[in-house]
Parts: sequence; C-alpha cells; structure tokens
Amino acid sequence: MLQCMLTRMQCNAPRGRSFTTMSKISPHKLAFFSSNPFLALTYDDVRLRTKANPASPLPHVIDTSGRFSRNVPLKVPFVSAAMDTVTTSAMGIAMARFGGLGVIHAGLGPEDQRREVRRVKLYMNGVVDKPIVVRDSDRVDQVLKMCDENAFEFRTFPVINASGKFVGLVTQNDFDFCLDLDKTIEEIMTPIEKAITRNKQLSLQEAHDIMAEHKVKTLPILGKDGTVSKLFLFSDAKRIIDSATKSNVDGNGRLYTAAAVPTDDEAVERVRLMKDYLDVAVLDSADGDSFYAFETLKKLKAEFPNLDVVVGNVSEGSSALLLAEAGADGIKIGQGPGSICTTRIETGIGMPQVTAVWDSFSKLQAGKFDIPIIADGGIRNHGDISIAVAVGAEAIMMGSMLAGTTEAPGEVMTMNDGTRVKSYRGMGSASALEESAASRKRYGATGGGKPLAEGVESLVPFKGDVADTLETCMKALVKSMRYCKAENLQAHRLHTELIQISGPGLAESHPHITTR
Repeated sequence: MLQCMLTRMQCNAPRGRSFTTMSKISPHKLAFFSSNPFLALTYDDVRLRTKANPASPLPHVIDTSGRFSRNVPLKVPFVSAAMDTVTTSAMGIAMARFGGLGVIHAGLGPEDQRREVRRVKLYMNGVVDKPIVVRDSDRVDQVLKMCDENAFEFRTFPVINASGKFVGLVTQNDFDFCLDLDKTIEEIMTPIEKAITRNKQLSLQEAHDIMAEHKVKTLPILGKDGTVSKLFLFSDAKRIIDSATKSNVDGNGRLYTAAAVPTDDEAVERVRLMKDYLDVAVLDSADGDSFYAFETLKKLKAEFPNLDVVVGNVSEGSSALLLAEAGADGIKIGQGPGSICTTRIETGIGMPQVTAVWDSFSKLQAGKFDIPIIADGGIRNHGDISIAVAVGAEAIMMGSMLAGTTEAPGEVMTMNDGTRVKSYRGMGSASALEESAASRKRYGATGGGKPLAEGVESLVPFKGDVADTLETCMKALVKSMRYCKAENLQAHRLHTELIQISGPGLAESHPHITTR
C-alpha cells in the first residue's frame, strides 16, 4: 500500500525537479519502515546490515561529499550546530577547512554576527575585489588611526593620488620602520615604479606564481584607467592552494559560510547585513513548520532569490514536504533528540530521530524534491553518523560531539581534580532563554512569567582541536560504509539495509566484559 501511495505521489508531482525515485531505494529498506508505521525508532534501536561484494572492489577512497543545501556543497557531511557554546567564527573556519560547515549562532547581535560570518568568509580570501586604498597625501598617523577605528587586522594598502590612480603600495613593514608618524604615505610607500603589478585578469594560481617569483606578498591588479581593481594576497593564495583539496571553498577559493536567523522580520534585516559574506541562511526554530517559519521563508526567498535558505527544525515528513514546496533549499530534522534538550519530556512531542529522518527523506523523494535532509541532534556514538546517512541524511549537524573543543566558544576551566572542561548549554536552557533574545524567539518564549526551559546546561570534557574529533568521526563513517559496501553517501542512502535490535542486542553492541 505504501509503495502504491508513493507511486501516485510521484506521478502527480510537479515537473522539472531532479530526484531519486523511490524505486531505486532498497525494497528491504522500504519494507522495514512500512511494516510497522506506528513504531518510531532511534539510533540505539537499529543496526546496519553488512554486505558481501565478491564481484568488484570498492574504490580506495570512499566519496563522502554531499550538500548542506541545494547549492552549498560539503566535502564531508559534518556541520556544527548554531549554538552559543558551539559555533562562532573559530568553529566555522575549522569546520569549513576540514570540508564541512559551521552555522554561526543567532544569539549574537546583528553586527556581531555579521562580523563573525565575515571572518569565516574572508579567512581564505586570495583576492580582494574591492581593496581599501589610502591617499598618498594621508599622514601615517591618520592611516593607523583609521585601522584602529575599523579594527583592521591588516596594514597593506594600495596608494592612490588625487585622481584615483595607483601610485604605490604601503605595507606592514613600511609602518613598522616609520619613526616619524607625521610623514605622508607617499614618503614611506613603495612607488609604482618598484611595485609588482599586473593589468590583466589572473587566476589564483597565476597570481600565486608571480608573487612567489618576485618574493612579494601582494599583487595589485590595475584597470586600463590606472585604478586598482583587485588585490591578490600571497599568504591567502598559498593557503587556499595548499588546502584546496580538503577545504570546503566556493568558486573564489573562500570558505563556505552559514548563519542562523530567527523566524521573524529580524531575519531579513540580518541577512541584509550579512549577504555579501553569506552562502546559506538557516531559518532556526524549534517549531520549524509554524506559520512564522513559512512566512519568514517566503520573505527571505522573495528578497534574496539567489541565497540558499535551510529551514528547521521539524520531525514529520509531511512538514518537510510542505517546506520544500514553499521553497526551502534544505531541511533540518530533529525535535528534542539533542543531549541537552528537554523538549520531549517537557512537551511530550518529538519523533525519534531514525524514523524522523527517514520519514522526511522518503516524503521528499516521493514528492520529487532533490534537496538535502540534515539530521540535527541525537548523535551519541560514532556509528550513529552512518545510521543517519543510511536513513536519508545528507549532512549531520552536531552539538555535543563538538562542544568542549578548542574552537568552541568559552574558556577552558580546570576543576579541583585537575579535569579540564568547557561549558555547554542548550539554546532552550534557562540561562540561554534569560540571556538571549534569539533563544526566546527560537523556542517561542513569549508572554509574562518565567519561560518554560527546553534544555539544560552542562560541563563537558575539554577535547582539544575539533579537527581531531572530526577525523575520528570521518574514520568511523568510512569504515561503516566499507562494511556496508557503499562507495558514496548516495549509495549508502539508497541501498544500505537496516535491522531492528532488542535490548539485549543493544547491550551486546557495547563492551560487556565481566570483571571480578
């Protein structure tokens, strides 16, 4: 019956969508989830079935690439949660450099969030499209004051004359060795005759090679009229080229960036501020299929048609389908599975995560919508990652797995017993609701009185650099896919089969040695 219903939905779906038909999904997997439609499962309830593959070996490198949204790719399916104890720019940079993505949380003020997003986007910016310039007649102390007022972390500027023409280059070295701050920039700069420039468009590799040949750190690109059109930076060009095979970068070699926004008019205002640096906006709500979520999605897509918008969180396939029809470019699945979330016990709602992800994935496939599902929350063991992918997730959003790392916000604290820890809290915790307007919006905490908390606070062990945690997650995922004979994430979603296990089966899955 389920297969007939899905077939009818496919025939009636709008044309022109790229999709994976339900007929390509393993019949066993379809039967597994349809056999008891009133049973909902989570990660500890299931295991993946291994396969024999005597005919052809798997490729040496398993393909773990996918998408976070319709147009934003991932080289590894790992995304950091938009939580104030998990993701600011440091985490966003580290995640994208590893091949994933970080979602900057919305608990920051609009300008602060923009600054964090900008730091991620410009961390690997090999070419500056609109370089900041200084005048040859400016005094050194004036330029240094401008740098301080704007919190510029660089001291290299193309120098122009009164007509706007390039006349020289001033660098950090020029400022460092200037003993008289009343001098003009013209007196300390490298004049155009000695500067290395080009007057044609170059690729990043070409610019890198020219700067390496001449041992210079900057390369101004001049227009036909003598003005500065672009500026290449050697440090960034080298970093991009050296790490391009691993980092998750856009067409300009810059790290992909994402940011959470609330489900109200502030979302539009925030995106207006961040649009020059933002690749995907994450419409972040505990009630992702509310009237306000749909209305905000409509407004964002109307004003920013070329910007991907991911919406969440929901846990029903019917909600995911409606959001896809409304224009969502990706959908976050998970209401209450997180380690510090109490939504389910406080409100009684929430679909266990394996069933929630599958229901959403299968409904989108039946509706012929080719947009990614993001499994958000509930990952406790490394094997859960592979299970989430096998039931339909193209990306895995993690909070507790990444909390406590060097890149997570907050100071490392040393306890009395010498244990080092960091703070980790749910965005629906009492303290987050009290301190953050974004948290109150996310959880709909309006009206008078004390808001209902839907999360807790905790201390988690300090784990060191997040790259080490991600490397372990990556090894576990690849090893699982090899057991299941899945050469890429798509094959894992379509063909890997599941079994339901019992309580004793779960106990058997964990170490159970008897000690005396």
